[in-house]
Amino acid sequence: MKEHVYRIVVPTPFPVGNVNMYLIKGDSLTLIDAGVKTKEAWHSFQQQLRQIGYAPSDIDQVVITHHHPDHVGLLDYLPDSLPVIGHWKADRWVRQDEAFFQQHQRFFEQFLLECGVDRLFLAELSHLRGSLRYACRRPLTATIKEGDLLPGLPHWKVIETPGHAQSHVVFYRETDGAMIGGDHLLLHISPNPMMEPPFPGETERPKPLVQYNASLLKMRDYDISFVMTGHGEDVTDVSALIEKRLRKQRERAEQVLDMLKQKPHTVFQICQKLFPAVYQKELMLTMSETIGQLDYLEENGAVRKKKENDYYVYEAVEGSICG
Repeated sequence: MKEHVYRIVVPTPFPVGNVNMYLIKGDSLTLIDAGVKTKEAWHSFQQQLRQIGYAPSDIDQVVITHHHPDHVGLLDYLPDSLPVIGHWKADRWVRQDEAFFQQHQRFFEQFLLECGVDRLFLAELSHLRGSLRYACRRPLTATIKEGDLLPGLPHWKVIETPGHAQSHVVFYRETDGAMIGGDHLLLHISPNPMMEPPFPGETERPKPLVQYNASLLKMRDYDISFVMTGHGEDVTDVSALIEKRLRKQRERAEQVLDMLKQKPHTVFQICQKLFPAVYQKELMLTMSETIGQLDYLEENGAVRKKKENDYYVYEAVEGSICG
């Protein structure tokens, strides 16, 4: 059977704008990603389904690329009996597990203090769950991992691409080089590698920007003809975009390194300099970007950190970014 992939575009309330979903007719009718939980998105989704000859009840399964609200929200409008498949690290997010969120809060309270954030800003943590009103609240029914083939879609291989989210995966069809890429590689914007707490059994927090760069480099191992993205148009010149993203990343890190060559800084001090206009309103987003740059520099031997009192201070190592 020749598979057909349909793109369905629904609105979101987020600055990123519309989000893409994909419907694949294979051995089963599979929805890749599930939009955002708003009535506007639900009505748009149903209308576009009708235009291609389907109804929500025709869908056999949903597979998610990652757990962010704009990719899972409409699951709450779909039948409870519908199988939902994703990376195992997505499950505690889509279930909205209360014990996890309490751990999440404790982790970030401690982490932000170690980054030199003033306690006055910790009130921001109470708003962290605000965007989850647009997400779903249901468990995964099955999980996928690196190298798996999608159930009902045996031509599509799972590739783990952590960075933007710890649960992020993409799907690759070797027969024609097609990839469904979620938010891993977007044409017009570089996705934010978001901080997350460690998972049970992990002794250190994830370093999402380091992971993201590694996931970009991993794409070089595949002959990709085009990427169907989570937002915006397809990416057709994949190699060139990967090189552009990696080059821009190095330039941003050099900017941070220049600050540290002047004098040592805490993470929060750098965040305030990088994002003077928005850090108070978008503390977690800007801190994720800032710690990502420092993780990158530390990984490449350009900076080192030391603990002073209750927080870490970063200083430049003589030389520049290695590698």
